[in-house]
Amino acid sequence: MAENGKSATEKVPAVANPLSEQPSEIASNINYHAQFSPHFSPFKFEPEQAFFATAESVRDRLVKQWNETFVHYHKVDPKQTYYLSMEYLQGRALTNAIGNLDIQNAYSEALNKLGHELEEIAEQEKDAALGNGGLGRLASCFLDSMATLNLPAWGYGLRYKYGLFKQLVTKQGQEEIAEDWLEKFSPWEVVRHDIVFPVRFFGSVEINPDGSRKWVGGEVVQALAYDVPIPGYKTKNTISLRLWEAKARAEDFNLFQFNDGQYESAAQLHSRAQQICAVLYPGDATEDGKLLRLKQQFFLCSASLQDIILRFKERRSGKGSWKWSEFPSKVAVQLNDTHPTLAIPELMRLLIDDEGLGWDEAWDVTTRTIAYTNHTVLPEALEKWSQSVMWKLLPRHMEIIEEIDKRFLAMINATRPDLEHKLPTMRVLDHNPQKPVVRMANLCVVSAHTVNGVAQLHSDILKAELFADYVSIWPTKFQNKTNGITPRRWLRFCSPELSNIITKWLKTDQWVTNLDLLSGLREFADNVDFQDEWASAKMANKQRLAQYILRVTGESIDPNSLFDIQVKRIHEYKRQLLNILGAIYRYKKLKEMSPEQRKNTTSRTIMIGGKAFATYTNAKRIVKLVNDVGAVVNNDPEVNSYLKVVFVPNYNVSVAEMLIPGSELSQHISTAGMEASGTSNMKFALNGCLIIGTLDGANVEIREEIGEENFFLFGARADEVPQLRKDRENGLFKPDPRFEEAKQFIRRGAFGSYDYNPLLDSLEGNSGYGRGDYFLIGHDFPDYMDAQARVDEAYKDRKKWLKMSILSTAGSGKFSSDRTIAQYAKEIWNIEECRVP
Repeated sequence: MAENGKSATEKVPAVANPLSEQPSEIASNINYHAQFSPHFSPFKFEPEQAFFATAESVRDRLVKQWNETFVHYHKVDPKQTYYLSMEYLQGRALTNAIGNLDIQNAYSEALNKLGHELEEIAEQEKDAALGNGGLGRLASCFLDSMATLNLPAWGYGLRYKYGLFKQLVTKQGQEEIAEDWLEKFSPWEVVRHDIVFPVRFFGSVEINPDGSRKWVGGEVVQALAYDVPIPGYKTKNTISLRLWEAKARAEDFNLFQFNDGQYESAAQLHSRAQQICAVLYPGDATEDGKLLRLKQQFFLCSASLQDIILRFKERRSGKGSWKWSEFPSKVAVQLNDTHPTLAIPELMRLLIDDEGLGWDEAWDVTTRTIAYTNHTVLPEALEKWSQSVMWKLLPRHMEIIEEIDKRFLAMINATRPDLEHKLPTMRVLDHNPQKPVVRMANLCVVSAHTVNGVAQLHSDILKAELFADYVSIWPTKFQNKTNGITPRRWLRFCSPELSNIITKWLKTDQWVTNLDLLSGLREFADNVDFQDEWASAKMANKQRLAQYILRVTGESIDPNSLFDIQVKRIHEYKRQLLNILGAIYRYKKLKEMSPEQRKNTTSRTIMIGGKAFATYTNAKRIVKLVNDVGAVVNNDPEVNSYLKVVFVPNYNVSVAEMLIPGSELSQHISTAGMEASGTSNMKFALNGCLIIGTLDGANVEIREEIGEENFFLFGARADEVPQLRKDRENGLFKPDPRFEEAKQFIRRGAFGSYDYNPLLDSLEGNSGYGRGDYFLIGHDFPDYMDAQARVDEAYKDRKKWLKMSILSTAGSGKFSSDRTIAQYAKEIWNIEECRVP
C-alpha cells in the first residue's frame, strides 16, 4: 500500500485549500496536511497517516464555521445553554462530520485520488473514550441536535486520558486494559492555551473582619480547555464540546527537591493533577478513590462555571450598567444526572465570595439558572457523599450546603407543617450517626428550577414515588422529556442502503431533520417491491455484520439466521442473565430433538455485548457465562446450524453502528420500573429491528408509536413489581420447571467447570442480600420463553416480518433527539434559534 499510496500522493499537489468542495482540491488539502502538519516521519501515506491528514483537512472547514458561530453568538448575545455532563460517548467524528457538512462524496473521491478508500480511512479512527453508556451517548446525541437546530448551546465535560477501559474477552472472562485513544493524539480537539482557570481542593475557610468568608490554602490545579467542534447537519452552526484537562504549573515543580533526589515529592502536585482526568469513574471502594471521584466532579463544575461567568461578564462589560439578576436571562445550566451537582454550591460560592452578592440574591440567581435531569431510580446511582469526605475536600461548599439545608427545613416548618415528619428523608443532609451523607439528588431538587425524567413512565415514577413529597411543594417543577437519538448517526450514516430506500420512497430526504416524516412509510408497508428493497438493504447490513463478527471473534455466523442482539452495560437489572438462560434452555431443547424436528425450528444467532464495571463481580460472571455457553454451543455440530451464541467484545459507538443496522430482533428486557428510558431501543426500532421487551422506560412509548402488534411484550408491569417481591419474601414463588432446568444444566457442568453457584444463588432463596432474585428473572422467565416462541413463529412468515420491520421504522419519528432538544429549549432553557447567516 505504501508504494502505490506514495505514487498517488506524488500526482496530487500539496496545496492548502481549506474550504474547497472540489474533490481534486480536497485531495490537495489532505496532501498539504500530510506534508506540512506532519505527525509521522515523511514518505509514509498509509491508512493511519491518511486518516490524520483527512481529519485535519475536515477540521479546517469546521474551524472556520466554528469561529463564525462564536462571533455570531457574541454579536447577537442570545441566552445560551451550558450542558454539564461527566460523560460524552461521541463515536467516530470523521464520517459524522463529512456527513453533516454534506461532503461525503467529495471526500470519497478525493481519497480515491490519493489511493485510498473512505471506508478504510474512517476505520482508522479510534472512538473517543469520554463516556461509558447511555448517559454519555445521550449527551452526544443532544449536542448533535443543538447544533442542527442552530441553538446557542455548549457542552462541558472532562478530557479522560484512558476512558473507562478497553474490554478484552479471554477464557477467564472480561479483562480490562486502558483505552489508547489519546496514545497518539486526537485530530479533532483544539487546545485553548488562553483559557485556564484555577481549581482549589482542601484548604480552609477564612473569616474576614466584615464577616465575609474566603476559601484559602489547600492545593490548586489548573483547568485547561480543549475544544471539540460539533457541526450541525447541513447548517453553518458549529458548536463546542469543551473538555477540561487538569495540570499543575511549572512553579509547582520543586526544583530543589528534584535535584536533591526526591523526584516523587518534587512533582507531587503534577502527579495529583494528572490523576484527575486519567480515568472515567475510578474505583471508589477506598477513601482515596472517593476523594478522586469527588475531585473530578468538582473540577468539571468549577472550571465550567468560572468560564460561564467570565463569558457573561465580558459580554456585559461594554453594556454600561448591568445587574447580576440578569444572569439567568442569559445563562441556562443543565445538570446531566447528579454528577455535576456541585455546580449548585460552587455557583453560590462564586457569587457570594468572589462577586460580593448577598445570600438571597445569589440564591435567586442560582435557582433560576440551574435545571436537573434525573436518569435513574436505582438507589446506588442516586449519589450520596460522605459528609466527612466533603468537609475535607470542599470545606466552603459544605458550609453553603448546610445553609441550603437549614433554610429548606425552615421553609417547610413555616409553610408545610404537615410534611415535618417527612423531613428526615427530604432534607439535603442525612445526619445518620453511622454514616452522615450529603444527598445529591435532594440538593438538585431543592435548588433547581426544573427537574425532568427521561421517559413518560420514568417521570411518572419520579413524581409518584421518588420525589412525591417535593411535588406537593412545587407541583410545576417536574417535567418529562422523553429521550431521543440523532437520526444522522443512527440511520442516515450507519445504514446508507436503508436511508436511500427511505428517501427514494418518501421522495424527500427531509426526514433526516424531520423524523416524523417516516410515518409516510406506513402506506408502503404491504408493497411487495418496497418489501423486497427493504429486505435486501437489511441483508446487506447483516452480511456486513457477519464479516465484522468473523473478524473480531473468529466465529462464522449465518446471515440467513435470525440476528438477535442485546447490547448495553452489563447490569443485573438489564437482565442479560435472563437472555442467556433463555439461550441455554433453547440449546437444551435442540439437543433433545431429532434432526427432523430441528429442521422446523427458526435458526437464531444470539449476540450479547457490553462492558461490566471492573469491580462488579456478578456482572463479570455473566460475561463469562455468555462466553462459556458460546464455546459449547458454537462447537456442537448437531446444533450449531440452528443456534449460535456470540459475545461481542469491547462494545462502543462504532461497534453499535455495525450491530444495530444488522439486527432483526433486539432485547430490552430490564425489570419493569428500573430502566429510566433506554436509547438503544430507539436506535434498533429506527433501523427496522423488532423489540422483545418489558413495559419499561421508553419501551412503553415505542410500543405505543409502532403499534403493540409489532412489539413482543412479556413480563411483570412496574406497578406489580413491589408486590411480587413481597410475595417472594413470603415464600409464595413457584418456579417454572423450564427455569429450574436451565439452572440445573449450568450446575451440572454443561458449560465447563467454572463455579457459577454465586451467580445462580442470586436467583435463589426468598430474600437477603444478593439472593431472592430481586430482578424477577424467575418470575418473568416463562412469559419470556413464550414471547420468544412467538418471535420464532413470526420470523417464519417473511412478508409478515418485513411489514412489522417497516412499521417499526415508520413509527420511530417521535424518538429523534431533535424533538427532545426542541422541548428542552422551549420548556426548560427558554432559548431560541440563533442561526449563523
